[in-house]
Amino acid sequence: MAEQRRDAGDGRGAGERGAGRPEEAEAETLERAWGDLVATARRTVSDGLVVGTSGNVSVRVGDTVLVTPTGVPYDRLRPEDVCGVSLDGRRVLGSLVPTSELPMHLAVYRATDARAVVHTHAVHATAVSTLVTELPLVHYMSAALGGPVRVAPYATYGTAELAENTLRALRDRTACLLQNHGTLAHGATLDQAYDRTAQLEWMCRVWLTASSVPGLTPTLLTEDQVTRAGERLKGYGQP
Repeated sequence: MAEQRRDAGDGRGAGERGAGRPEEAEAETLERAWGDLVATARRTVSDGLVVGTSGNVSVRVGDTVLVTPTGVPYDRLRPEDVCGVSLDGRRVLGSLVPTSELPMHLAVYRATDARAVVHTHAVHATAVSTLVTELPLVHYMSAALGGPVRVAPYATYGTAELAENTLRALRDRTACLLQNHGTLAHGATLDQAYDRTAQLEWMCRVWLTASSVPGLTPTLLTEDQVTRAGERLKGYGQP
């Protein structure tokens, strides 16, 4: 993998690079990150969050963004298929073409402290994105995403307009819905970004299920109740 990295213009010889040791360490880090990314991408399929090659996953390692390539089934991805770009979108690893949603991923990395991004076409979340401009507060786990989840207005996939709409919906949030499209969540790790994606899909399913009962309207939480739940969630889990 180290050989695939394009360091054109670097101008340093092997001796100046410390006999290749920094590059070897970097290559190992990137290799592990690529393996984790592929595993996460495959999980989106096995858990029913995407169909076929829809959706995409990325992870940031330093100033390199590893991202799923466009149009390649995740079960076919191998270590040598690594696909990486710089924060300005310049390809620096591999030969495969990155996902068409690269502008959206890079916009999130440039505007937030995200280290991983998961984008899906999850069924219930996508359905909700066609009905409301904000996911109703049907459950306190909204707090884990920063508060009420907004819906980014529709724009053609892969465009700068969609990236801009997404960033506005993500203000002070770690996840959003994309109107008539799907979801996007980010986190400090791939596991966290994936978990937030799954939580969002689950909340959308809860709201749709409750809303479908004839003659009844779901009871919703107030923003204050969600905020208080968020304070408790900060201490959740093992120390």
